[in-house]
Amino acid sequence: MKTEFLLKSQENLKAAELLLANQLYNASANRAYYAVFQAAIAALAKIGLESEHQNHHRIQSNFVAELIQKRKVYPGHLKSSLMELQDVRNDADYNVQLISQKVAVRQLKRAQELVAAIVKELQS
Repeated sequence: MKTEFLLKSQENLKAAELLLANQLYNASANRAYYAVFQAAIAALAKIGLESEHQNHHRIQSNFVAELIQKRKVYPGHLKSSLMELQDVRNDADYNVQLISQKVAVRQLKRAQELVAAIVKELQS
């Protein structure tokens, strides 16, 4: 499970980069969030927190509680990243207003930072 979700994460991160390069900002914001969400699932699987009933809130809560606060695997400044990335994704998917290039670039950078941290930890 860990390997598969990490591969999905890296695929979505690459998709977010390609979409941003092609000025598809809403789609890029969406894929950037899913890259992080799937990387978080992989990180939780490493510590044995696998579940068939994955939902966004549970993954976000478990990632913060177990891997940032309790075990201190990831730095505290990443605590709000998943939720904030999902907020932008929700805007991209459900709000009338379009995601700007500036917001999409920021979304991608945050996703790259978090995915890189998870990949580094999972490979150690």
